[in-house]
Amino acid sequence: MAFEPREEQTKLIYDELRIYSDEELNNYTEEELKNFKCKHDIPDLDEMEKGPWPSYVADAKREALHRRNLAEDRMLIHRDVVEDLLGQVQLSFDEGETHWKHGGIVGVFGYGGGVIGRYSDVPDKFPSIAHFHTIRVNQPASKFYDSDYLRTICDLWEFRGSGLMNMHGSTGDMVMLGTFTEQLEPIFFELTHKLQQDIGGSGSNLRTPSCCVGKARCEFACIDTQDMCYEFTHYYQDELHRPAFPYKYKFKFDGCPNCCVASIARSDMSFIGTWRDPIRIDQEAVQAYIGGEIEPAGGSHRGRDWGKFDIQKEVIDRCPTHCMHMEDGKLMINMADCTRCMHCINVMPRALRPGTDTGVSILFGAKAPILEGAQMGILTIPFMRCESPYDNIKEVVEKIWEWWPEEGKNRERLGELIQRQGVRKLLEVLDIPPMPQMVREPRSNPYIFWKEEDVPGGWDRDINDYRSRHKR
Repeated sequence: MAFEPREEQTKLIYDELRIYSDEELNNYTEEELKNFKCKHDIPDLDEMEKGPWPSYVADAKREALHRRNLAEDRMLIHRDVVEDLLGQVQLSFDEGETHWKHGGIVGVFGYGGGVIGRYSDVPDKFPSIAHFHTIRVNQPASKFYDSDYLRTICDLWEFRGSGLMNMHGSTGDMVMLGTFTEQLEPIFFELTHKLQQDIGGSGSNLRTPSCCVGKARCEFACIDTQDMCYEFTHYYQDELHRPAFPYKYKFKFDGCPNCCVASIARSDMSFIGTWRDPIRIDQEAVQAYIGGEIEPAGGSHRGRDWGKFDIQKEVIDRCPTHCMHMEDGKLMINMADCTRCMHCINVMPRALRPGTDTGVSILFGAKAPILEGAQMGILTIPFMRCESPYDNIKEVVEKIWEWWPEEGKNRERLGELIQRQGVRKLLEVLDIPPMPQMVREPRSNPYIFWKEEDVPGGWDRDINDYRSRHKR
């Protein structure tokens, strides 16, 4: 069944919501752009436009010229916001230090997150960016937009902000860069009341959950990532908007082990779709790949002559656990050794498919460098059923949230707490048994320090009772 939101969705019609006419949106020529000169001297930024790659400087100059040509009453923050931004970036290059400061907490009424306060520490030089707050907008599951929505939100940000946007931030939010404090509440009202759109997470809270395209477009998806992301976003609204954690906490949902949103590397709690029955094999299609009738990897390498497809070199020998072999012309897989890395499926998608007994693997503790450096997630729960409303998975989430906020230090991610207190403590919190795969190296300390509850009779034992059973 196709994923459907649980609330009636407002159909946005750009022509009814638009702020700018076509003439205002296309108010400069390419010749004017070519001759555009920023009000500040920005030699290093001009240099960044050179070469074959796209440059944010070129995009910023387009926006600056566009704002120059708009009427004064068609913008609610300063006309020169983008030019002052470029000027301050150049100053930071010149002096080798940032000129952004944290001048205090800003936000919208009732929310603790979603707005990142930013102020210039040289407002006398660049008054148009004395305030330059960022607003994170909660993206839809899998980032499916229609053009009416995108054009409407771009008009809103042109009118009340700098017009500069980031599509998308690494967490997933649509990031709207640069506005003044007095515009925050009106922008929030427009988003929530007219666009049926919430702001995302920022600060020491649950960040906006993010997912891959899942079953909407991907044949490999083992779980409905869109439904799961939507459910967790709605269910954990309080944790998303009101910071109460030691630091940020991220959910990411990958439909299969290909990990298209990189949950294994970027989320404190990573959900990866998987299966536990055998990989489905179409032996006729295997022979078609071997015979060259079907291109490997969906034809993605057809741009070069790689030679004839060799299943031994390109699939079997590349299996990390060597669980595959050919037998009597058939491809055989020892599923007991398979780690579901997906390499063989990616190379021969018409011959191999994930199994049908699907669920989710749960990993904990991935993050980018902050205190202890980058960490990948620890595979903690290899398989769990994954069906709406996901109550079994929510129980796991809440066990972690009883432990980490109590034990975590300020700005300590979950992975760093696990590193400090040990995987053993994580398993105690979750009340699950250890796996051999969790052991990084053999124990080097020969002593075992028992807990009292693990010792029959505890510490307070009667020596006479012991001697009655062990005669000298």
